[in-house]
Order: sequence, then C-alpha cells, then structure tokens
Amino acid sequence: MAILIDETKRVIVQGITGREGRARTKLMKEYGTSIVGGVTPGRGGQEVEGLPVFDTVEEAGENVGPIDASVLFIPAPLVRSAALEAIEAGVKLLVIVPDRVPIYDVLEVARAADRAGADFVGPNTLGILSPGKGVLGMIGGRAVSARSWFFPGPVGVCSRSGGITSSMAYYLAQEGIGATTLVHVGGDAIVGLPLPKVVRLFQADPDTKGIVMFGEIGTSQEEQVADLIERGDVTKPLVAYIGGKGAKSGTRFSHAGAIIEGGRGTRAGKVRRLQEVGAHVVENFGDIPSVTKKVLQRSAGLL
Repeated sequence: MAILIDETKRVIVQGITGREGRARTKLMKEYGTSIVGGVTPGRGGQEVEGLPVFDTVEEAGENVGPIDASVLFIPAPLVRSAALEAIEAGVKLLVIVPDRVPIYDVLEVARAADRAGADFVGPNTLGILSPGKGVLGMIGGRAVSARSWFFPGPVGVCSRSGGITSSMAYYLAQEGIGATTLVHVGGDAIVGLPLPKVVRLFQADPDTKGIVMFGEIGTSQEEQVADLIERGDVTKPLVAYIGGKGAKSGTRFSHAGAIIEGGRGTRAGKVRRLQEVGAHVVENFGDIPSVTKKVLQRSAGLL
C-alpha cells in the first residue's frame, strides 16, 4: 500500500492553464497519476494535455465524476479561495504547492478542512510521491527520473525540506531500500499535515515497516513525533536526521517555519527528545541509508 496517493486516486489540477500547472500536469500524468481534469476560472472548455478544463471544481465533479485530490498551482493570494472551493465541493485531499500563502488564509483553510473531514499538504510543498503509483505536485522532477530514482519498498519518507525528501529516498534506493510514499510536509510554520500526522499515517499503513524523517529547527513537529512514540501510538522504528546544527537563536534556517525563537525549536532539544524515546537519530546525513538498513534488519529481517 501507500499513503495519500496511489494509482486509484482521481485527481484534478487547479490552475492547470498556467505555465507551472501545464508543465506539472504533464509530468504527473506521465508518471501515471490518474488526472481527470483541471480548473481555471474563465477557461472552461479548453484542454490541457488532453484533459478537460472547467471553470469551477463543482463543475469538474459534475462532468468527470468523483474527485479524490486536487493539486493547487495557484498564485499565493488566491490559494484561500481555491482551496475553500475544493473543500466545499467535497475534495478530501489538497496539495498546496505555492509558498508565501498568508498565514491567516492557511488557518481558514485548516478550519474548513477540519469541518469537512479533509486534509491538505503544504503550503510550500513539493508534494507527495508513491513509487510506481502516483505523484501529486512537483516532487521527483521528470517522470523518467522519478521512475529510475525511486522504487516501492518498506520505508515511509517524510521531511520538512522538499529537496531532502527526494535526496533521502534516492540514497535509500542506492542502498537497496525502497519506499511506500515520500511526503514533503511543507516548509511553513503552519502546514496541513505536519510530521506527526504523516508519521501516524505511516504507522497505520501495513506496508510501511519503518519511517525515515528529516526535521529541522523551529516549530515542535519533531517533539510531537517523540510524544507519539512515547505514548505507544507509533511503534515502527524511526530514523531521523535534524538539520540546523549551526543555527543560533533568531536565525531562520532555509524555511519560513525553521526559526529558533526564545530558545524553543532548537536542534539540540529535538535530538534529545527523539533519543529519549528510542528513535535512531543520525548525526551525519550520509549515514541515513546504512542506519536504516540495520534498523530494518533488526526489527523485522526485511533486508
């Protein structure tokens, strides 16, 4: 199995007629994602990559049938209205790619999603990829590259960095370790599916036998993952690398959500908390594949 995206999920692209929407629709479709149409207000009746374009998400659903997920390639100021439209139309998973989405807009989308029983990944995310099954967003680059870099396997990969999401999966693959799903949760301070929620999804997935996680300074996502392990809600082995070793208080490290303020969100604190509950925290990024292999061998004799 996989989490969030597989070959059965029916997908639309909001903003499909824009430059990025067109390009990424082509790549997602080439990878095998079941994209059934797109939405751009005022462009209904057009086609992109052989897919019908509609003026609204509701109209798309009426014409193409049930929609499981929507990928948003929308300018940041318009994300709120587009996301709310999709949620109101019954779409249960959104992937919000743009960065610089106003935080109050994200909070409103989060409230609407919670009321509707929907989820969203991002904003400021490269997306989700389940090897051999489907991709939502920009992760993995060209379809031919994604197929050669990633293959199905027993590890769930999640990260607060888009590039490192792919890098971890790539280096794991070089060690012979495939992945169930790659999830870039997004680099902002508030995201729809932060690391704790994604780790819970991996815990519930029978094909995911271990979890590899990249964390960084700022927010409390990693400490919340440690809390899940401590409570016994997450029992699968977890290998983690925490970036930001050189960051000092008041420093923003790469992402909007990666900033130490008032001594909170430090790398040392995250490492200490994860180690306390038995997670396998590596000091060197390059050690992730070998440590993951040893952990899987010990826990289930998988490799």
